[in-house]
Amino acid sequence: MKIHHLTQQNSVLNTFLSEIRDCKIQNDRMRFRRNIERIGEILGYEMSKSLNYQSKSIKTPLGSSQVDLATNDIVLCSILRAGIPLHHGLLNYFDKAENAFISAYRKHIDNSEQFEINVEYIACPNLKNKTIILADPMLATGQSLVATFEALKPFGPPKEVHVISIIGAQEGVDFISTKFDSNTQLWIARIDEELNDKGYIVPGIGDAGDLAFGNKLQQ
Repeated sequence: MKIHHLTQQNSVLNTFLSEIRDCKIQNDRMRFRRNIERIGEILGYEMSKSLNYQSKSIKTPLGSSQVDLATNDIVLCSILRAGIPLHHGLLNYFDKAENAFISAYRKHIDNSEQFEINVEYIACPNLKNKTIILADPMLATGQSLVATFEALKPFGPPKEVHVISIIGAQEGVDFISTKFDSNTQLWIARIDEELNDKGYIVPGIGDAGDLAFGNKLQQ
């Protein structure tokens, strides 16, 4: 799996990352969602450089112009609910993409810190020979992304897979590297040092779904 770690080079992306991390700023839910969306746009733009392109002639009011346009059939798949703002950001740039949604959440075992990933809902088009973008803002253990990809397999073999995440833990990045094929690319804004004993990224941001949409009662 090829890994693109975007904050290895400084850009305006640093500003949006700092705001979703900052305890004084991140509790503004509208601003948090918008920053996630903007980061999604940046990640999508960078990812677009790896797509396939074909030259096309465009008629203008004063003549014609040659332009190279992407030819990939893209399916954008997001993990509910935390992935919704990231999905919006990517859809701003890939507005003709087909869309898939899947629920994958942590189910804790006997109220312990151990958990398994439950997938209960999926809406997906045909994926055969498509370019799949798997969007999950937080790549912690990596188990949710692997469970999502396994759930998508009955919908057909894709041509290629791009994983889009905002912040990940090195442990999670290493884990998915062993589970995805060589035609997979990871586009990630920042890789943090570790996971805590609850499987949360440190220093991370906290719970992305709660920050975007409010606290949930179920654990």
